[in-house]
Amino acid sequence: MNDEWKKILQENISENIMVKQRLLEQTSDSILRACDELLGTVRANRKILICGNGGSAADAQHIAAELVIRLRGDRDRPAIAAQALTVDTSILTAAANDYGFDFVFSRQIEALGQPGDTLIAISTSGNSSNIIEAVNMAHERGLYVTGFLGRDGGKLKKLVDLPIVVPSNDTARIQEAHITIGHIICDLLERTLFPLQ
Repeated sequence: MNDEWKKILQENISENIMVKQRLLEQTSDSILRACDELLGTVRANRKILICGNGGSAADAQHIAAELVIRLRGDRDRPAIAAQALTVDTSILTAAANDYGFDFVFSRQIEALGQPGDTLIAISTSGNSSNIIEAVNMAHERGLYVTGFLGRDGGKLKKLVDLPIVVPSNDTARIQEAHITIGHIICDLLERTLFPLQ
């Protein structure tokens, strides 16, 4: 290990801490509102759909897994209905081939989305065209939309019902904050819906 690597390591962790501190100060109310909306979705026996591209696709799958399986090992609880729209390669490639990549998520929302469901739309830039199409279709189908966004929120900030904008311009820091937000939401849902006896 050399000094340059140590400096880069320290910079990355320090930046992460600073972004998380700003997240706490600037977005706590929005995160709690998102939790409240999702609580209503689950209590109404509706489902949570999640979409994103690249690292955000991985975050969509990660959050869906925590909801369907569980976040905390001390809670053996019923599954929460959640689905990442990033996992079916046949649907994704058929939609991209037949309609274009902008519609890989909106087509699935058209098929699966029902009034009372919630869409979590993840975009670090806030400008991903296929996420914009997904949000438009979600509203058409009567879904509530929470946006996990970054930078200035982009075009999606005004399109979603509830934007949670990570106060950073760095994609890696934004993604780290998005998964933290996802974990907080999963934790609050589990503790509220399935309290330990």
